[in-house]
Amino acid sequence: MINISSLNKEFESRVRLGIMSVLMVNDWVDFSEMKNLLEITDGNMASHSNALEKANYIEVKKEFVGKKPKTSYRVTQSGRIAFTQHLDALEKLIGR
Repeated sequence: MINISSLNKEFESRVRLGIMSVLMVNDWVDFSEMKNLLEITDGNMASHSNALEKANYIEVKKEFVGKKPKTSYRVTQSGRIAFTQHLDALEKLIGR
């Protein structure tokens, strides 16, 4: 029997899967770089990163570089654990 209740609802979106995948293998990634890597709009990036931040899965750092604002992201420890558990559940679902 397949138990899909172990999948994390926060990672159902392909954008959130993409954000977490990028952050799992990088220290800090800035807004523009992430948006370009995932080929998404500013609005998509902002709304999905906000949801992941509220879940405490990513950390957001806002700073100024010169006179320009810069937003960067990194995965939190709880985000790393939750995403790893989600991937493990997906692998079990496909029989690996």
